[in-house]
Amino acid sequence: MGAPSKVAIVTGAGTGVGRAAALALLKACYHVTLTGRRIDKLNETAALAVAGESLSVATDVSDVEQVHAMFDQTVAHFGRVDVVFNNAGRGAPVVPLDELDPAIWREVVDINLSGMFYCLQAAFRVMKAQQPMGGRIINNGSVSAHAPRPFSIPYTATKHAVTGLTKSAALDGRAHNIAVGQIDIGNAATPMTERMSTGVPQANGDIKEEPLMNVDHVGDAVLQMADLPLDANILNMSIMATKMPWIGRG
Repeated sequence: MGAPSKVAIVTGAGTGVGRAAALALLKACYHVTLTGRRIDKLNETAALAVAGESLSVATDVSDVEQVHAMFDQTVAHFGRVDVVFNNAGRGAPVVPLDELDPAIWREVVDINLSGMFYCLQAAFRVMKAQQPMGGRIINNGSVSAHAPRPFSIPYTATKHAVTGLTKSAALDGRAHNIAVGQIDIGNAATPMTERMSTGVPQANGDIKEEPLMNVDHVGDAVLQMADLPLDANILNMSIMATKMPWIGRG
């Protein structure tokens, strides 16, 4: 008999990066809990899988009780949690910061930052208690964790904060065999980035189209991080469309 399948949780698994990562993990025969707010989208992801076993659990990560319930369902169904891809997130309207609705600010912080913390905390509780102890958590940062776009203050601020979550959790996880890393993604072709193909604001005030890359490459990168033994960790990986305007001065 081969080694038992690893168990993963992917948040925001109904579309985009989350779907690509979930499908890559399932193809590699992981058992995967697919979680997100829309059960129909989660079931669409499950239907696309060619291997592995999935469990769809509708969850709003900004609700800590729903997060705990989703982890409990995962453990009840699969027995443990080996990998968490902390991916769920949202953007905000492209408007000057003085015109941003504070309600939008709070929604972005609740999902991108607080929701990620709730999932980190739940993962730590499960991974510390299970035998063998430990696991891996991969946080979705974004190249915005390094440099902002114009009119992106809520998204950029939360993604900078994700780096703090990652580094702090990586330190706190050492004693419990929990490896924590971050993947920073630039211009993967998803519904969230469709507008880039028609033009987005640049630092010099221009509106320009930007190159995109196939989101499946991101799924493969997440799988690479997930497959590492727990004595090795990719603390930070950046994957980006090669010709996107990020490195240098545009």
